[in-house]
Amino acid sequence: MACPADRRYHLVEMPSSARHRTTTVLVGDVPVGGDHPIVVQSMTNTDTADPDATALQVAQLAHAGSELVRITVNNDEAAQAVPVIREKLDRLGVDVPIIGDFHYNGHLLLTKYPACAEALAKYRINPGNVGGRHKDANFQQIIEVALANRKPVRIGVNWGSLDQQLLTTMMDANAALPEPKESREVMIEAMVASALRSAQLAEETGQAHDAIILSAKVSGVQDLVEVYARLADRCDYPLHLGLTEAGLGTRGIISSTAGLAILLQRGIGDTIRVSLTPAPGGDRTEEVQVAQQVLQSMGLRSFAPQVSACPGCGRTTSTFFQEMARDIQDYLRDQMPSWREHHPGVEELRVAVMGCVVNGPGESKHADIGISLPGTFEEPVAPVFVDGEKVTTLRGDDIVPRFLEILDGYIERRFPEPGSVSAGATTPA
Repeated sequence: MACPADRRYHLVEMPSSARHRTTTVLVGDVPVGGDHPIVVQSMTNTDTADPDATALQVAQLAHAGSELVRITVNNDEAAQAVPVIREKLDRLGVDVPIIGDFHYNGHLLLTKYPACAEALAKYRINPGNVGGRHKDANFQQIIEVALANRKPVRIGVNWGSLDQQLLTTMMDANAALPEPKESREVMIEAMVASALRSAQLAEETGQAHDAIILSAKVSGVQDLVEVYARLADRCDYPLHLGLTEAGLGTRGIISSTAGLAILLQRGIGDTIRVSLTPAPGGDRTEEVQVAQQVLQSMGLRSFAPQVSACPGCGRTTSTFFQEMARDIQDYLRDQMPSWREHHPGVEELRVAVMGCVVNGPGESKHADIGISLPGTFEEPVAPVFVDGEKVTTLRGDDIVPRFLEILDGYIERRFPEPGSVSAGATTPA
């Protein structure tokens, strides 16, 4: 399960002019910003005071592909559990950096529990709730702990907990203008100002410029695009993207994808999180899968082989091709941990599972390997295409296992294990 950050996944380079230039911040052994891959991260929803449950969920998220995992550190019990969680992860061989999420009392917990401060790879600070009249002093206390432990910080502004003193001052100044701006405009500008002011205070306290990451989370897509566009214009800190309170199910997935895609297409963003509300008993790793798919769909990174499958129509009244597409997708996902280790580059594989003769052969030829199933009333045969050429035709009730055998053989040849005899051989047609 251990997987050094520099070889986990393949990066498809964006044109150098397209990527907003930022500094590089090391979070554990994971570089964020600069020319490095856009990092996928996630957050646990377990009680951090339960080290067994939290370590297990961190491991599950890391196994799903989360390269950074954040945990809540909200009380003494949670702070005491952090080094235990780190130790459990190390014993499991899970080297993912864990980030502490602090609100209200982070300055107290990090000072009181030095083992917690040491075990974390980064501290998340919300400048809107570090403490009333003493907020600057409390903020600086966290920075001093970060300096002592050589840790980076993320200054995470959130519209739901924006610094009220700063917002009130800016609202009052706006109201005094001959032509006041809309409140939304002032709120967005206050978020940007809060993030940049806090970063400046961190540097004045001694934190290095290349040890600061910024975020400005909102729950609306257009607001997200606007606030990050302004941040990108005004600084070169790495930016952590994501909607806050994105929501349940398709609402959360679609809203997050819409906002992230616009910013990523503009070259803005160095690490992303999709903050989905899971259904009761739902799989927390879904947010990792969505984040990966956003990046892979945009051609920014490759994480796993992609399966193209037609949606079905009146020509495909049988559910067989749907079941086969599902079975192949599940097989690819289940095999990826091993394939990633033994067949580097396999994440770029393109597989097509098509349901009839209309687009089936053509789509299958464009994929690396594909199969075109018979539609309703079509001849019950399934041609298989490899690298654009038909190599065989499958018939009978065992099409799926036979196609998976062909797929396994193709992967062995196309993505040979490093050091194997076939690694230098030409891939047969």
